[in-house]
Amino acid sequence: MKRQRLYHALLATTLVGLSSSAMAQGSANAICYNCPPEWADWGTQLRLIEQQTGIRVPQDNKNSGQSLAQLVAEASSPVADVVYYGVTFGIQAQEEGVITPYQPQYWEEIPDGLKDPEGNWFAIHSGTLGFMVNVDALDGAPVPTSWEDLLKPEYRGMVGYLDPASAFVGYVSAVAVNLAMGGDLEDFTPAIDYFNRLAANDPIVPKQTSYARLLSGEIPILLDYDFNAYRARHSDGANVEFAIPEEGSVVVPYVMSLVKDGPNPENGRQVLDFVLSDQGQAVWADAYLRPVRESAISAEARSVFLPESDYARAVTVDYDTMASAQRRFSERYLSEVR
Repeated sequence: MKRQRLYHALLATTLVGLSSSAMAQGSANAICYNCPPEWADWGTQLRLIEQQTGIRVPQDNKNSGQSLAQLVAEASSPVADVVYYGVTFGIQAQEEGVITPYQPQYWEEIPDGLKDPEGNWFAIHSGTLGFMVNVDALDGAPVPTSWEDLLKPEYRGMVGYLDPASAFVGYVSAVAVNLAMGGDLEDFTPAIDYFNRLAANDPIVPKQTSYARLLSGEIPILLDYDFNAYRARHSDGANVEFAIPEEGSVVVPYVMSLVKDGPNPENGRQVLDFVLSDQGQAVWADAYLRPVRESAISAEARSVFLPESDYARAVTVDYDTMASAQRRFSERYLSEVR
């Protein structure tokens, strides 16, 4: 607890210092929690925001759960202006009262199921979960195509997944394997059983985005989204393949919110407007995500996706129910998974 309090204090001091420095230099500033440059090509997005709006947004490597925890801890004196996270964390942030409604430009183009009616959170893009595989790091083993494959001895020590009790993509992995193994959002026993079986195969379980570790081969197989795999293959030139498990998977949106009583609310609103603009959405599309505004997806970006027959195995879920089940699952995972 002492270390956690010290971390929070140091982080707040650092971010406030960044804001003060930017103001001293006469430039605008906005703090976004969970805008990591290696994830979903936030690096390009942040550079473009500064070029087009003059607003500097420092990089931030927290995950969704850490971002929500930080917002709650700072509720009486917010540091962030906007936040990016998985949809279930957006729903929880609304329940915690740490975000405030804002309906950005292009609000009407966001489908109803992908936004809070008042604007507490709204989707900016979505991804499909599957296996991101560094083929060169498999030591001759075939590319896995099913959840059951990952349990085979030839993949011992090769499979990575982000901590499902903290990172949103980790929780998405749990939802996906749970549904594939016959469970539902009310009963995560199949997922708990699966993670315990996988534990016997010596998996790697980091808390933060692990794109670079996949590219280096340190993690040969990572449970991750299609867009990161396509980026690795087509932008970074890595020998990476993506597979949607034969038993099925899920599609989930990532959302953003305006932080309640943030220090730079107008700058925060401009950032949210920009990520939904034609330019902002094009960044997501060029990074092989599915932007929430479908018109932004280029033919070139579409051409690298797996066939629609593969995507037919990935389903949407009730995200409100998924959000309400998250804490219960996290508690079970922490207490029951070896």
